[in-house]
Amino acid sequence: MKRGTLSRQLVLRVATLVALVALTLGAVSLVAVQRILLDQAQGQLVSALSIQDKGLAPDSDDPAQTAPRVRGINIPGLPPGTIVVTSNNQVRGGRITSGSIEAISSDLAQTLLQLPTGESQQVNVPGYGEYLAEKVDRGYETDVVAIPLEGVSSVVHKLLALEAVLATVAVAATAVVSRALIVRSLRPLNQLAAAATHVSNLELDRGEVSLAVRVPANEADPDNEVGRVGHAFNHMLNNVEGALAARQASETKLRQFVADASHELRNPLAAIRGYAELTRRSREELPTDTAYAMGRIEAESGRMSKLVEDMLLLARLDNDPDLDLKPVDVVELVLNAVNDARVAGPEQTWRLDLPDETITARADANRLHQVVVNLLANARTHTPAGTIVEAGVTTDGPWAVITVTDNGPGIDPTIKDVVFERFARADTSRAHNTEGSTGLGLAIVAAVMDAHHGTASVDSHPGYTRFTLRLPLAS
Repeated sequence: MKRGTLSRQLVLRVATLVALVALTLGAVSLVAVQRILLDQAQGQLVSALSIQDKGLAPDSDDPAQTAPRVRGINIPGLPPGTIVVTSNNQVRGGRITSGSIEAISSDLAQTLLQLPTGESQQVNVPGYGEYLAEKVDRGYETDVVAIPLEGVSSVVHKLLALEAVLATVAVAATAVVSRALIVRSLRPLNQLAAAATHVSNLELDRGEVSLAVRVPANEADPDNEVGRVGHAFNHMLNNVEGALAARQASETKLRQFVADASHELRNPLAAIRGYAELTRRSREELPTDTAYAMGRIEAESGRMSKLVEDMLLLARLDNDPDLDLKPVDVVELVLNAVNDARVAGPEQTWRLDLPDETITARADANRLHQVVVNLLANARTHTPAGTIVEAGVTTDGPWAVITVTDNGPGIDPTIKDVVFERFARADTSRAHNTEGSTGLGLAIVAAVMDAHHGTASVDSHPGYTRFTLRLPLAS
């Protein structure tokens, strides 16, 4: 029921709808009751005027009698609080109370006699409140009868208070009941969201993936709206699982093919290199073009052998890393790798940033050495002479951190985001030597670090490039 959730919105909307219905019904019933009570008061007023007319009319059996037979305001059947004013030779007025008649002031009587003749109207009688009054001119006498509306106002106010209480209770009960019903009705959607969240957290980009999570069958009934969503989601997961299985099978076949092909190519390439090297003994006796061709065959076969070895290594890392993890002195390993790099690349300036203490990581020494050598070779290959290359070792929490930094031209922006992918190579015009690149060196770095449960990352811009390796410290 958090802010913005569908459950909260539905509960608020249902409660608002019930509140509007309750207010509408309350207003209609209030107006109806008030109208009924006013009609009752109107009926009492008409009845009182009729009784007054009969009581004050001359006796028709005695033609000589011209004066009214009864004069006064003691008319039976009128509710307490009724005010009656008569005006003939004199003005008389009174207010009926329980068992008696209470005189009213002459000013009030005169005020009531000023009312229009022939229509009832609501008036505010000073000191007594709201009344329904009507004035009748009989020729020989003027009468005013006013029925109190205090009872009407009291009933209306009580009804209003009751309706307010009932509306509040109805809205509160609606909110509670609708919340329970809505939460129960939306349970399939919540289960669908949980399943989708679980699937979204799975690593689906590689490896064998099992999508065992599904929306329960009882919540995936295609005969209702919510169930159709769950049913469609399960069907989608089935398709995705089938596609992932097909992808994994294809990747497995491809890796096996690469491993087999690399393995099978090693022997013929070794033979080609061997025969090409044999020609060195008599290369001076060969024609110049032939000697040049044999040199190129020897160089390219060596380069192809290196490519085959890299491909075979990646295939093995993909299928079964099988690393020999032991405590390794990372400081000594980096020191040795940089010393080798000085010999291989004297054109660059090599520097070390190593701590005085030993830093030991849990690693395969040969593979980790290969990773560091690859990074140093990458710096040597892609930076011009005079570039400063610095290798450093430090720690960061539970991690041993190896960095290789140079002030060269930086990584080609076209491959910066895919630099650790296989066969990712920059424009050859940006390389600063003639060794060439297979495009697998940094892919091997990423694969070996992944096998160590570590990471490889790069930060590069013109004049600055830093590769960072993180792997667990030895416990």
